[in-house]
Amino acid sequence: MTNSKLKEIAAQFKIEGTVRDVKQLGEGFINDTFIIETSDDAPNYILQRKNKNIFSPIPAMMENIYKVTSHIKKKIIEAGGDPMREAMTVTEAKDGKLYFLDEEEEYWAVCPFIDETIAYEAAETPELAYAGGKGIGKFQSMVSDLNEPLTDILPGFHNIRFRFKQWDEVLAKDPVGRKAEVAEEIEWIESRREEMLNFWKLVEDGTIPTRVTHNDTKINNILFDKKGEVLCVIDLDTVLNSTILNDFGDAMRYYTNTGLEDDTNLDNVSMDMEIFKAFTKGYLEETASFITDIEKEYLAFSAKYITYEQVLRFLMDYIDGDNYYKVKSPEHNLIRTKAQYKLLTSMEEQFDEMQKVVKELSA
Repeated sequence: MTNSKLKEIAAQFKIEGTVRDVKQLGEGFINDTFIIETSDDAPNYILQRKNKNIFSPIPAMMENIYKVTSHIKKKIIEAGGDPMREAMTVTEAKDGKLYFLDEEEEYWAVCPFIDETIAYEAAETPELAYAGGKGIGKFQSMVSDLNEPLTDILPGFHNIRFRFKQWDEVLAKDPVGRKAEVAEEIEWIESRREEMLNFWKLVEDGTIPTRVTHNDTKINNILFDKKGEVLCVIDLDTVLNSTILNDFGDAMRYYTNTGLEDDTNLDNVSMDMEIFKAFTKGYLEETASFITDIEKEYLAFSAKYITYEQVLRFLMDYIDGDNYYKVKSPEHNLIRTKAQYKLLTSMEEQFDEMQKVVKELSA
């Protein structure tokens, strides 16, 4: 897309100052992201083309984000904080909508750029993992009393019953003839099916409560100030009503892995217990006011649950002919499967210790 076209789109929003330039920001695996540079000492802004093939419908997604950020801003104001720095802000289009729909039916959204911040790609120290735990825990705490329902813009996300339905259909079709070569890997999935479904039943019947959740808890979705303190959680496209255990488990899949998600050397891959302890400590400090006993009981299990789900999804995509995840080679999804399975088995081997950590930190 040309620079002049991007400037034209940026001009559709209620931004301060004059648009001086619009530049691409990062590669963007899902959305296309740009920075709007302004003149006249006005703030800069983030412009995103939202991926309508993943999130649907986009207007409802933007409404979800607005509900969550508005709720958080009220809390920040009550506490005497700065709502423009400590929370994301949705910038309206000039027609009052939370997005702009261009002539090609692409959806665009804008928010102010929060400057003088630090973002990390990985939690390489227990201290950083502790801060990350506080960041996600603080976010969940601030929205724990948000009772307005959110639109489910990612149906089936982290729902293992839904994933098994997809899994069974793919195995029955075996569209590219790969099933026979991965019989051992298929058994990894089947041997744990009942355990995973038994957990999900507790979510379905309300034993484990449903709350507002972020659903993409990588550490690079937390902004820190220059002092290293948590400033705010960003990238709220995936906010949904689900169990907070999904957020915790997803974070542990990212934070604790000593290797890469697609590591070809499985000796590199394990779960780092010190990182688990540090994140859990920060997380429980921030969620103490609302987290229930049943949620604490399944906190450690959620790390296994989310990692297992990812093993299933990578293997399912491999059997299906690589239709969902981008791959760099024909074996890429199988490599991912094996690396995530190694992480899962490391969690299973350390599970008693994980539960002990949660219990001690909850006391």
